[in-house]
This record gives sequence, structure tokens and C-alpha cells, in this order.
Amino acid sequence: MKAIESVEEFQKVISGPKTVIIKFETTWCPDCKRLNMYVDDIVKDFKFEWFSADRDKFPDLGKDYQVLGIPSLLAFKNGKKTAHLRADDQSPEEIRDYLKTIDA
Repeated sequence: MKAIESVEEFQKVISGPKTVIIKFETTWCPDCKRLNMYVDDIVKDFKFEWFSADRDKFPDLGKDYQVLGIPSLLAFKNGKKTAHLRADDQSPEEIRDYLKTIDA
């Protein structure tokens, strides 16, 4: 999963015609570390492009897209947010079920 390095890169990534998933996280978040233990297996099962964004590096993006808890998985297509899951208390199965509802 590629880390977003700038707001400009974020805007470019979300603007395409294919659905992308952005995982908002921070380095100090225990729930983020727990999600990271199994997220790679989930990534392999879905045909989305996946990116991560550190909410502490990009607080305005977190505010703009209502990232009130971390980790959060946001889906974007054509520059618009199409889905949002606050994943802090979600099991791998619940995350998979959520991703199945998103149009690739």
C-alpha cells in the first residue's frame, strides 16, 4: 500500500475513474496497528487501488472528509467520496463485507 506524500498526490489519486481506497491512519494509533496486521490479506482480495494517508500529516483532509476516527477506510471515485468505514472496531470479515458493497 503506497503512502500519500502530499495533498496534490491525494487529489490526483482520488480523481481517477477507478475506485481507490484510502486508509487514514496515524503512527501512534493502536487500532491502526491492529488493522495493519491483517489489511494486506484484505487488499489482495479486492481489485481496488489502495493508499494510506497519515491523518496527522494531513489534518485538513481528515476534516474535509469527516475522518473522525482512525483507522478509517474511504472509497473515492472521480474525485468524490463514495463510501466511508470507521474501522477501529471492525473485524476482518466486517471489513470484507463493507468492501463488497463498493462499486469497483
